[in-house]
Amino acid sequence: MKRIVILTVLLVVLASGALAQPQRRVAEQKAAADNKAVSLSPRAVSQYPAQTSNPSEVSWKRDIYRELDLRKEANAALYYPEEPLGDRVNFFTLIFNLILEGKVNAYEYRLDGNELFAESNKLNIENLLDNFYIYYVKKDGKYAVETSDIPSGQVMKYYIKESNFIDQRASNYQTRVTAICPILMEQDVDDSYVQKPMFWLNYDEISPYLSQTQVMTSSFNNTTNMSLDDYFVMRRYSGDIYKTSNLRNQSLSEYCENDTVLLAERDRIEHQLIDFESGLWASSVKSDQEQATDTGKGRQSRQRAARNKSEKDNETSKATRPAREKAPRTSRSASSSERLSVNRGR
Repeated sequence: MKRIVILTVLLVVLASGALAQPQRRVAEQKAAADNKAVSLSPRAVSQYPAQTSNPSEVSWKRDIYRELDLRKEANAALYYPEEPLGDRVNFFTLIFNLILEGKVNAYEYRLDGNELFAESNKLNIENLLDNFYIYYVKKDGKYAVETSDIPSGQVMKYYIKESNFIDQRASNYQTRVTAICPILMEQDVDDSYVQKPMFWLNYDEISPYLSQTQVMTSSFNNTTNMSLDDYFVMRRYSGDIYKTSNLRNQSLSEYCENDTVLLAERDRIEHQLIDFESGLWASSVKSDQEQATDTGKGRQSRQRAARNKSEKDNETSKATRPAREKAPRTSRSASSSERLSVNRGR
């Protein structure tokens, strides 16, 4: 009887555990679906270590600032979808939720336009929301913003900073995105748009989350076949240069007289980068070719010397060889004549 009671109790406990497990799993999945931002554990983040933007063995570096217009086809991957589509959100909604949840830091966009990833330049979330008139609810020290109140449709441009450098340790030329700034486009009374840079993001901080977010990069192929991190690493975007790091901290528009000069300056800088990179490999190929040519010349010189030595040895051998005696040949001729004379006599 006791055994039956014990077995019954065990069956009840197992059944209740089996029912509770699916319910807990459903609750976890629902909570994850409600959270639009990517959630990564510290261990998961450590699996995507930040790439150092400035390796210690850099022998040459040039920083370029570009403006990405999301109305261009190549940049549409950052804008789509304008409104959340199921669990898919656009780039700004993703980074905005990461900032609200305290997973990444936003840094103030300063008057000089340069980024400064320092503790003193971290942007207060409440100031960010107030400055751009984003409606929020604050509860227990946390900020909540409805999806419809996130101004993702108004963010139609981005500033990005590229670092081009030669890494002596890896012996290669690299280009990396190191900073990103979303730009809010506000419509003015005359239907023109006013650009308002919002904040800077350190790319190394957001790259682990971007690597877990898939995007659609083509209007022809509608599959989400690339991560946002790959999109930036492979430079699938298209942006116009508006500034380079220089001693006077001037943007192109500050020292270019008109639009024609501005376009020519952009083209000049682009070609400088292309020519510099191609020149590195061209000089390497030329060095290899010169080395091969020198090796070939040396081989030919050695072969020529060997032939000359062989010919000289042959001449020396001929000079020292004893002359052949011609007497036997004369003797043979005489005996032959005698034999002919004898035969005729007979």
